[in-house]
Amino acid sequence: MEVARVPKSKCEEAVKVAIEVGYRHIDGAYLYENEKEVGRAIQEKIADGTVKRENIFYTGKLWSTFNAPEMVSSALEKSLKSLQFDYIDLYIIHTPLSLKSGDDLFPVDGNGKLIFDNVDLCATWEAMEACKDAGLVKSIGVSNFNRRQLEMILNKPGLKYKPVCNQVECHPYLNQRKLLEFCKSKNIVLVAFSALGSHRDERWVDQSSPLLLEDPILNALAKKYNQSPALVALRYQLQRGVVVLAKSFTRKHIEDNFKVFDFQLTEEDMKAIDSLNQNLRYDSFLDHPEYPFADDY
Repeated sequence: MEVARVPKSKCEEAVKVAIEVGYRHIDGAYLYENEKEVGRAIQEKIADGTVKRENIFYTGKLWSTFNAPEMVSSALEKSLKSLQFDYIDLYIIHTPLSLKSGDDLFPVDGNGKLIFDNVDLCATWEAMEACKDAGLVKSIGVSNFNRRQLEMILNKPGLKYKPVCNQVECHPYLNQRKLLEFCKSKNIVLVAFSALGSHRDERWVDQSSPLLLEDPILNALAKKYNQSPALVALRYQLQRGVVVLAKSFTRKHIEDNFKVFDFQLTEEDMKAIDSLNQNLRYDSFLDHPEYPFADDY
């Protein structure tokens, strides 16, 4: 379950419902500013005997204002404290786009432009490795990295742990085929966010971009399998070997997402969904020197 941009008032309740329904993977981040609520919900479900801590898999993320290596462990400690955890299961670098260090999540100059920082991501990675060695995280990975940036880490002299995953925007309009093949060749798991298209936040998303869940092919397949277009889009990712994150905060949607295991798409239908790819990126980053998406993949 993805808890990005879930309103704080609903977040705690949604996480409790998700755990009751059977979800065990919760995808969070410092940036979402709801780790206290997520932590409270998990602690409550542990206290009432629904789950044990070791049955929960929590993903946390190092935000871009903490990419400087000397900031990594203190950023992690902040998340651990908010969550009331001794460790995080998976901790990933949220983006390769480093921003000026400090408490402001989006530091801007007098003209309202983001203030970038020039950080050696290999040094950031070494600080992540140290967090794993200290037992504060079980696994480490990255998010929003392209092939070149992944290779920079993989080819780093003295690499101790390679990234276990790369979490990226991925859906039928942006199927990430080349990046998926590359990650599979390196035993890196591709994790899909915005798997149903987009939250359509006006700050990042072109409002004229097409709505994925209104796509005629997805809707025809939904009718064929007697499922929703959303479930068809999620099932597509599972069959490609992609870990897929679903975001919802109503009990019905949380329960419905479990039906993704109730059916299987034919090879022909998988190819039909493949054909929808148009390299449409809903989430766009800004003019940063480490901008990852100018490369082919």
